[in-house]
Amino acid sequence: MSSSKLMKDKALSEGDISYVIQMAWEDRTSFETIQERTGLTEAQVISLMRAALKPKSFTLWRKRVKGRATKHRSLRSPEMKFHDRQIADHRRANG
Repeated sequence: MSSSKLMKDKALSEGDISYVIQMAWEDRTSFETIQERTGLTEAQVISLMRAALKPKSFTLWRKRVKGRATKHRSLRSPEMKFHDRQIADHRRANG
């Protein structure tokens, strides 16, 4: 799915896409938080990243997040003290 189709289907502005990309790159922001904030599922985030990033950047990102416990709440250790929703709020540049 192209980023322009995602923008049309989900009414995402360029700022929204930038926000999703920023959260997707952030190790501590889970896919669940991204979905709560934007309504995009993990698969849709992956599609957006594929469409918005250069191929090499997308490949690097996928290697980075694939299987990373911090990107999925259910895989996180109970000892993790940070709250990814607060991080997502703090990092939002456009709103």
